[in-house]
Amino acid sequence: MLKVKDTLRATVHLTFDGRVIKQYHGPNACERFQNEVRVLRHLEARGCGFVPRLLEADPEKLRIITTNCGSRVEHLDAGRTRELFAELEPFGVRHDDPDIRNVTYRQSDGRFCLIDFELATILPGFE
Repeated sequence: MLKVKDTLRATVHLTFDGRVIKQYHGPNACERFQNEVRVLRHLEARGCGFVPRLLEADPEKLRIITTNCGSRVEHLDAGRTRELFAELEPFGVRHDDPDIRNVTYRQSDGRFCLIDFELATILPGFE
């Protein structure tokens, strides 16, 4: 496994078979875990194909396992970044952390994807 993120809020590992393992810790870890699980399930149920798919959620360990949505994006102009995050709204989600660090590029289909939904909001009327 390769550690790709280790911050106050989470540690993220990438497995050699392409899964992403995210362990929550720090302030409000349980709430952030529950929210990300809820948002990812919501997006999958609505057929959103440019976010990770939740494979496993372990509430005791505060850990999720998802599919990999590609490699991190280093450069993207502000307008394109706004467009990408706006694409979530028809699926009923506002990301609430629309930063380039939450954008990946999936080379298999040339698609920009969005990750890290622990702070996201399911919009009214979509719940």
